[in-house]
Amino acid sequence: MAQQVCTGATLMCSFGTVPGQLVVTPENRVGAGGLPAANIADHIPLKNVLPFGLCTTPSNPQVSAALGAPQPCIPVTAQPWIPGSPTVRVGPQPALQSSCQLICQWGGIITVQQPGQLTVNTA
Repeated sequence: MAQQVCTGATLMCSFGTVPGQLVVTPENRVGAGGLPAANIADHIPLKNVLPFGLCTTPSNPQVSAALGAPQPCIPVTAQPWIPGSPTVRVGPQPALQSSCQLICQWGGIITVQQPGQLTVNTA
């Protein structure tokens, strides 16, 4: 069973060099384990999804311009997390579960390493 993701969750990008963090602002006023709960729309770079150290993929124009040398990571996540909970909603959107993934425009797959809380599960 997947766990509800909330603010403070640890994320990892397949092309990042260090874990990042999820920040959930309290617009939806829904909590999980005493923290703001995330939904699939919490994918905005630098607002919700913080950088992953350095980016290593050659499909990132900054890395390509530096002849393959890793460059600062700035996630480019235009689409929501997938797939989201089929049964639980946080505000107007499906809840973000620990099994969801987020795709970066440069080809990285962002996953949840630790959901930020361990007591609330989603179906």
